Amino acid sequence: MDISSTNSYILATLCIAISTVILKLCKSSRFSKLDHIPYVGHSTWLGPYISAFKYVRNAAQILEEGYAKHKGMPFKVPALGRWIVVLGPRHLEDIKKFADHELSLVNANPYHISVTRVQFARSLAPYYPDMRDEIFTTFDELLDLKDNEWKSVLAVKTVREIVCRASNRVFVGLPLCRDPDWIEIASRFTIDLATDGITLTMFPKFLVPFVSKILPNVPTSVRRATKLLDSTVKERFRCMREHGDEWSDKPNDILQWLIDEKQDFTTRQLTPRILLTNLVAILSPTSTFTQALYYLAAHPQYVRLLREEVDAIIEEHGWTKEAMAKMWKVDSFLAETERLEGFTVSVQRKAMEDLTLSDGTFIPKGTHIAVPTYIIHRDSAVYQNPGVFDPLRFYKLRTNGTESARHQMVAVNQNYLPFGYGKHACPGRFLAADELKTMLAHVLTSYDVKFEGRDTRPSSIKRDTASLPDPTVRVMFRKRARD
Repeated sequence: MDISSTNSYILATLCIAISTVILKLCKSSRFSKLDHIPYVGHSTWLGPYISAFKYVRNAAQILEEGYAKHKGMPFKVPALGRWIVVLGPRHLEDIKKFADHELSLVNANPYHISVTRVQFARSLAPYYPDMRDEIFTTFDELLDLKDNEWKSVLAVKTVREIVCRASNRVFVGLPLCRDPDWIEIASRFTIDLATDGITLTMFPKFLVPFVSKILPNVPTSVRRATKLLDSTVKERFRCMREHGDEWSDKPNDILQWLIDEKQDFTTRQLTPRILLTNLVAILSPTSTFTQALYYLAAHPQYVRLLREEVDAIIEEHGWTKEAMAKMWKVDSFLAETERLEGFTVSVQRKAMEDLTLSDGTFIPKGTHIAVPTYIIHRDSAVYQNPGVFDPLRFYKLRTNGTESARHQMVAVNQNYLPFGYGKHACPGRFLAADELKTMLAHVLTSYDVKFEGRDTRPSSIKRDTASLPDPTVRVMFRKRARD
């Protein structure tokens, strides 16, 4: 097929896909069971279509308009191929009380979630030394600082590799977590899945199986990852055949946990589960830590304060999980970063049955719902000076109040939702918190940091429901100058 034919094919496919979105949204707008719920967006007959693409570009603008207009009451917004009903904080208890067969996590795999939830709850302490070692090692290798020199790096790219290696030290162990091909696949899988997913939402359901087979990104990543993981998996099964379920140097990682569940018996079955674990473990921590790094470089006046806390705790407790729990100021710095720069929505669910909320709002089967985290975190009725970055905001709340646990970065409550809410709150948040606090503490104790070519913090990039750090920004590191 020549270039002109290829371009014609792409154009025709795009036209069909866009037409499908228009028809789906216009049809659902006219005949939907959601007519009783107010609509936020353009009011013309093509309004839902226009607003759907606006939502993809910057969901926060539409959500802010709806929240201000409806004061926390339900409203609906169009996304690509579906409607989303946006609920306020008053409905969080409703969401919490519904069973999974009534209101389900979007695209959830119950087996995968149950394994990670149980294992993260009971196995955090043993993994910490390995994760800490990988963080230190990766920083050293990527920065490779000499004497008192400053070195400039692309912040997002560098942080992504550090997070990927540290996470995969827990997921698949050595030596695979340091394999360049594995790092590249695990890091890109988020982008691949999102790209293919957005493409599929633009096609009617009957075409999805066909289109999914010709999309190259995810299948290619899975095949490459399967090949890399195969020798590790075969060695684990060999040990189990020879020694049973327990042996002296049995790995304590996600891969072994999945194998121990005895529901997947081949590398081909296990690989997608490991990649999906990477999906959530790399995207959010990379964004959070890069944003925190930007705040640190933009507010050097807080460095001494944070260093004093870290230096004192490490001197007494060493680099341990227990030490991380005592770093309240570091925790607060990261919690404030999450408050301002986290995802635009959270607590995303799908109604599996017709439901009625406590205020009488009817939610028909098949409806997607979400809570506008971005707006709640900036509500002046909830937070004082909500648009201002106050790195000690949560530290002061912990020390001045009686509910210390409520103001940790891993907290789950109606005013703070980076990790969701209810029984389906992110099971990996404790791992993420330890990882992020260790990374920030290591930067504070080991390096000086500043922007290259700028003094102010770069604006975040709003895409769909994400608030992303600018990937073009460079940050400079040097070995810490001792007082």
